[in-house]
Amino acid sequence: MKKVVIGLSGGVDSSVAAYLLKEQGYDVIGLFMKNWHDDSVTISEECPWLDDSNDALIVAEKLGIPFQTVDLSTEYKERIVDYMFREYEMGRTPNPDVLCNREIKFDVFLKIALQLGADYVATGHYCRKGTLLNADGSKTYQLLAGKDGNKDQSYFLCQLSQEQLSRTLFPIGELTKPEVREIAAKMDLITADKKDSQGLCFIGKVRLPEFLQQQLKPRKGKIVEVSAQWDNYAQDVPVFTDVQSELKFYAEKHVYKITDGKIVGEHQGAHYFTKGQRKGLQVGGTKEPLFVIDTDVKDNIIYTGQGKSHPGLYRRALFVKDAEIHWVRPDLALQIDESLPVKARIRYRQELQDARLYKVNGGMYVDFKEQQSAITEGQFVAWYLEDDLIGSGVIS
Repeated sequence: MKKVVIGLSGGVDSSVAAYLLKEQGYDVIGLFMKNWHDDSVTISEECPWLDDSNDALIVAEKLGIPFQTVDLSTEYKERIVDYMFREYEMGRTPNPDVLCNREIKFDVFLKIALQLGADYVATGHYCRKGTLLNADGSKTYQLLAGKDGNKDQSYFLCQLSQEQLSRTLFPIGELTKPEVREIAAKMDLITADKKDSQGLCFIGKVRLPEFLQQQLKPRKGKIVEVSAQWDNYAQDVPVFTDVQSELKFYAEKHVYKITDGKIVGEHQGAHYFTKGQRKGLQVGGTKEPLFVIDTDVKDNIIYTGQGKSHPGLYRRALFVKDAEIHWVRPDLALQIDESLPVKARIRYRQELQDARLYKVNGGMYVDFKEQQSAITEGQFVAWYLEDDLIGSGVIS
């Protein structure tokens, strides 16, 4: 009998995943990951992990599977929280959920599971695993989108490797959320009607500015509003001699100066804000809401523009440095001067967009058919062939 260690989070998805594994004849062990108890940084006044661990324990008892809690808070602080502070300090916007999956769930947690003699780890993610048999008898694993298009979580797993996928099972990937809740209700699981968790990677609700202020001290700065008619938007497009110079032009972000607009308010620190953000600016009196179009953490200035269609929010292309390119499918990795039409997204739940990858010396361009709003440095871009997520990278 194959042994599976499942990450029981205290939510309905992992509860049903554990039930399905048991039904399929696996020897199942439930593990709850405790990711936080650092008193030097307060995540939230609430303490959801206690409630979640109790719910996970009740589910394990109901299913008749062994259960234990593992404390991963040291690794979590080093690999996720410290990383977040570093990224925000540099004016980038990290995605802790993607990192949590790569660094904690499918690395630290996976190693613990293997030490327990597990053949696989399993999670309650809405995605699927495919297996391709190669001519030499080896296998290539696919990370496929979940059947429930509304809940597909493949984006959050975009940094997984072939080795990690080989050891992973996604029991609910073929189900929709309503079907999962139906199974939980039928089995009378305590999590059947539990709301989906919102917040930072299985820690709970986080008010990000307050969280960041604990390490990144407030610093007053100017909020500048840039007009949608600003001259540089209407700059003449140069005549391109090659594809690479064209891509470089469209991938480069605008570099603003304080003289490009008018000062409309003050903020408490540019590193608390991210591109595309609307809330928290506390500037009134504009015809349309102000959106952050760029942040300058060096000079501590936030640049804003009125309305969702402000040209400062949009770019056609982005760049990923070589060190940040990750191929889930290394067999499909591009060589220099090769290109590939793909579907891509730059954030979770974004509709997949038509794009083309161009591999160049030093990195790769992702060129979108249509301009994208709020392309944000530090976030992940993921690219797909149909429903197969084949690679990803950190936006430069």
